[in-house]
Amino acid sequence: MLLEVRDLQVEFRTRDGIAKAVNGVSYSVDAGETLAVLGESGSGKSVTAQAVMGILDIPPGKITGGEILFRGQDLLKFKEDERRKVRGAEMAMIFQDALSSLNPVLSVGDQLGEMFLVHRGMSKKDARAKAVELMDRVRIPAAKERVKDYPHQFSGGMRQRIMIAMALALEPALIIADEPTTALDVTVQAQVMDLLAELQREYNMGLILITHDLGVVADVADKIAVMYAGRIVESAPVHDIYKAPAHPYTRGLLESIPRLDQKGQELYAIKGLPPNLMNIPPGCAFNPRCPMAQDVCRTDVPPLFEVDEVRRSACHFWRECLHG
Repeated sequence: MLLEVRDLQVEFRTRDGIAKAVNGVSYSVDAGETLAVLGESGSGKSVTAQAVMGILDIPPGKITGGEILFRGQDLLKFKEDERRKVRGAEMAMIFQDALSSLNPVLSVGDQLGEMFLVHRGMSKKDARAKAVELMDRVRIPAAKERVKDYPHQFSGGMRQRIMIAMALALEPALIIADEPTTALDVTVQAQVMDLLAELQREYNMGLILITHDLGVVADVADKIAVMYAGRIVESAPVHDIYKAPAHPYTRGLLESIPRLDQKGQELYAIKGLPPNLMNIPPGCAFNPRCPMAQDVCRTDVPPLFEVDEVRRSACHFWRECLHG
């Protein structure tokens, strides 16, 4: 197994109290495999990814439990200089806002080349040549001329391609893509996702795709982990999720996707708001918004029930949901 996260727990200590951002998350991804992590804003998707990458702000964040096994080694036991060697070279991250993630006062060539200067000890000339090669690889037109341009001189879609190029620079075994298509229009979204999928196949990388949009992952993910209030509430192969969700929250996310056969109808929306992570409701955290909630849901926290060999659901009534 390339990456295995076991019972990860992360909290943020603030003046108002302790926010349990990640509360016992476990998932895994292997070489050549794509795991999509879904959920609304505040569900803990990005915090989990930051903990895996070792870029969590500490303080106020604090990892209070769990393991992050990368090729069998627990990254949480690494010293910072050891962790830094893994970051970029072995695992890399694509951030959702390319404009704010790229340095506005450095050319894209300098930013791409820095990876080779620091990690590979290349000369500036060779690093620049590598930068051009990467820009070509992610299909940026006239890469040799544009390597001297600055981030603001590129469109949103081109900037995202540059972020992908930076992540791929050292050919890592694992890439985490955090909402890589959020700020892009639908056509460019499809192009970026197709590019990611093609590069993943070419390099046989593991890919963790973080998103709130089930429509984005249908054609690229192998399996899905759905997060709510810091926990995974359902995990399954992608086709099982779409065919018959085993958790009411997953069902709500699916029903929220616009469909061509529902033209003119009002879009479905899950009622209410996600809970305050400093005051998570007792029992199932989704119970105040759940149309299937009963008394047991308000008192007992559901474990991840074993639906079958490859599927789990944190719902007391997963059978009814599955066949509902």
